Amino acid sequence: MRYSRRQFLITSAILAAQVALGLKNRAWADSGERYRRYSDLSPIERRVLAAEIAAQPVPPVTPIGTSEDILWPFDYRRLISETPITVFDAPGGNPIKTIPAGFNFVSIVNSQNGWTQINYGEWVPDEVISPAHISTFTGVTFDQPLTYPLAWILLDTRPSTRPGAEPPDDAPLLTRYTPVSVFARQQIAGWEWYLVGPDQWVEQRRLGQALPIAPPAGVSGRWIGVDLYEQVLIAYEDTRPVFATLVSSGLPDWPTDEGLFRIEPTLRFESTPMRGALGGPDSYIIEDIPWTMFYNLLSEEALHGTFWHDGFGYRHSHGCVNLTITDARWLYQWTADGYEDAWVYVYSSGEYNE
Repeated sequence: MRYSRRQFLITSAILAAQVALGLKNRAWADSGERYRRYSDLSPIERRVLAAEIAAQPVPPVTPIGTSEDILWPFDYRRLISETPITVFDAPGGNPIKTIPAGFNFVSIVNSQNGWTQINYGEWVPDEVISPAHISTFTGVTFDQPLTYPLAWILLDTRPSTRPGAEPPDDAPLLTRYTPVSVFARQQIAGWEWYLVGPDQWVEQRRLGQALPIAPPAGVSGRWIGVDLYEQVLIAYEDTRPVFATLVSSGLPDWPTDEGLFRIEPTLRFESTPMRGALGGPDSYIIEDIPWTMFYNLLSEEALHGTFWHDGFGYRHSHGCVNLTITDARWLYQWTADGYEDAWVYVYSSGEYNE
């Protein structure tokens, strides 16, 4: 086939743009550098990028499986009362103790005639019991090395057709927890906007991004990185990300400690109770927290499953790293058989603009 000089020049320019974009993407994968600013792309590079977006409409990742059996290892219930709850030794029986008012969850054993059994020989009236609502969100494993960063939509969002613009009324709705690829970025009025689809721009506060990093010095094998800024956890085998998910770390009043830690092998529990701030406005007593791994003994911080909120991607805890029950189970099992003391690196890839 013969090419005109113009066709040859256009083809050469497109190939050069593909190489430039590919080199940039490899640099991101190797060094943690983020994707290019859209305004820095030439018209031909934008055409190449548009073709790559069309070729990869969804990230090449696989959500881990879940089921009712995984989600409900116990029959969780919340205790609701603005005053201490009296516990009885039998339905309509004798009072034996009180549970302070607060953020309290139990696992129920039985129920009969308007009463619920919360432990052996402990009953409370049904009116103080409320159902738990367990998140079905799960993290993902990587089918192949990613060309573009992975992110999740944090709020139901209609994307804009250009950075900083109001979304059109007929824009497709990207629902919470939808995984997307991030192809380019552009800063507008102090906020980053990310290109997640063809002419689909989303402002940074509506995304949680999985941004791989290099292992800290001395860390190898299986290890866990927790990015407090993005509220994302990535599990690695040496330098290779194998799993990523959204988490909830400590609120500003109870910030999660940064640093390099190791899981304490003797403090791994398929279920364990936790309590704190008793007598105060933030009092909590929670039974049977699943798939718990303590890693920061000084501050009593752990990775663990969570059945009392669905706020993943946002800070929500008293310092621990909250995961869905499904994700916590996956991590617990992944760190078994020789990696019970896996490294946990907690860091921030940015600073909150609050």
